[in-house]
Amino acid sequence: METQFLYLSSSGTYRRSQARCVTWSYNLLFVVYVCLIILVIRDIEGVQVTGGDVTVVQGGAIILPCKLTDTVESLTQISWQRKTREKPQNKNFFIIPATNGPRFVDGHDDRFQFVGSISDFNGSLQISRATLMDEGVYTCIFTLFPSGNYKAEINLNLLVPPVTSLKDNCPVLGNVEASLVTCTAEGSRPSAEVTWHTGTLKEKVRTATNSTQHANGTTTTESSLFGVPTREISQQQVQCVITSKALQKEETLPFTIQVYFSPREVTINKSDDSFQCLSEANPPANFTWSRPDGLWPKSAVAEGATLRFSSMTSDLNGEYQCEASNQYGRKYSHLYLHVSSGHCSTCWTLFSILLILIVFGAAAVWYRRTKVPSTAQSIDVLYIVLLLNKQAYVCSYFVLY
Repeated sequence: METQFLYLSSSGTYRRSQARCVTWSYNLLFVVYVCLIILVIRDIEGVQVTGGDVTVVQGGAIILPCKLTDTVESLTQISWQRKTREKPQNKNFFIIPATNGPRFVDGHDDRFQFVGSISDFNGSLQISRATLMDEGVYTCIFTLFPSGNYKAEINLNLLVPPVTSLKDNCPVLGNVEASLVTCTAEGSRPSAEVTWHTGTLKEKVRTATNSTQHANGTTTTESSLFGVPTREISQQQVQCVITSKALQKEETLPFTIQVYFSPREVTINKSDDSFQCLSEANPPANFTWSRPDGLWPKSAVAEGATLRFSSMTSDLNGEYQCEASNQYGRKYSHLYLHVSSGHCSTCWTLFSILLILIVFGAAAVWYRRTKVPSTAQSIDVLYIVLLLNKQAYVCSYFVLY
């Protein structure tokens, strides 16, 4: 009897276990069935998120496009994630709940603005003042009920325009080839192309170009113009032309070749009341007047290349030196000045002539006073005085110079 009991007990346990297995099997099949239904529904509906890669020039603004199509489900939230140069971890940074306004998750950044519409299933985002650190992958995620999340990735690419410049390499006059000028396109992405328009100098100059890649992905390109620094190529016009995808149009930088040299021969020219010092040089020479004896007269005034005398006195006598100089050298010229304060035979001769004229003039005045009206008398006297003054001036000019 006890054995039968044990047999029945064992049989009942087996049947209960079999029932549980059947139940679990049905549950599993139900889950699989539901999953298949969901997959079928999603496939039939054709739900998709459209985006697209975008490119922007550094400092500009661009829209990150994101739109959900072909769904009748409820949209509960739009989320944005990013993985950029500045933030290499892929994290949420901006969300737009269906019932509340958009908000930042990982720190506020007013350069980002939601420009889409929840009701239109448009999750587009605009970024302004874009920098190279914003470049990366942006993920737009739509959360639907009951099916779940749908997403698309948008690659943001940055173009960086080059900083352009010209550098005068200051070639010195000579017969050995030297670098004349360097054109630089700095920090460009992608790299810029630098070329030269040399016009009539095509056979007299050559170019050399090199590029440097930087850690941030930008490139600096330098191109130098080489030639023999002669007077023939000095003052000639050339142009540096820079092209880049980051520039709206090619950039042209004009340049006038300068060949530098020390002052050439120094000459001293005389004008009405001064002396002028002249010399060819590049850059233009600075002029300095001095006296070797160190004694500078009070009436001598030096203003750059010009030497003036406020009065002609004997203390001006002596040697004057004009120095023309620049950073490449200097040249000199000398002036010897002598102001005579003694007697002048020519002056005495002129004075004698004047006395004779005065005597004749006086006689003429006496004669006309008795013969003609007073107006004519005054004219003769005035003529004699003017003649006297003129001869005295000529005499003085002769004595002093």
